[in-house]
Amino acid sequence: MKLLTLIVHTDAQQDLTRLLRSMDQVSGFTFIHVEGHGAEQESDKFLSARDKVVGYAPRIRTELLLDDKDLDAVLAKLCDKEHSIAGQGIYWVTPVEKGGHLL
Repeated sequence: MKLLTLIVHTDAQQDLTRLLRSMDQVSGFTFIHVEGHGAEQESDKFLSARDKVVGYAPRIRTELLLDDKDLDAVLAKLCDKEHSIAGQGIYWVTPVEKGGHLL
């Protein structure tokens, strides 16, 4: 199992939601509101004048638990230039040793 973590600007949240919900490999996801600063800040088309002045911008951290076999297909769809979120964020993958439901 893998944990796929995405960070995108809050303006991309609805597009990301639609895209994730369209994927059979994704059974659920979690959104966490965060703020951040990155080296690409000046070229980010989502940044407002306020974001540039204060030095950080609102972001959405999205976490998805995926089967190992589904990771590459999900990443390929997220990075596909056909979708509006392509090129609009960062991601990383973390191995998950164990997971389950709290009963």
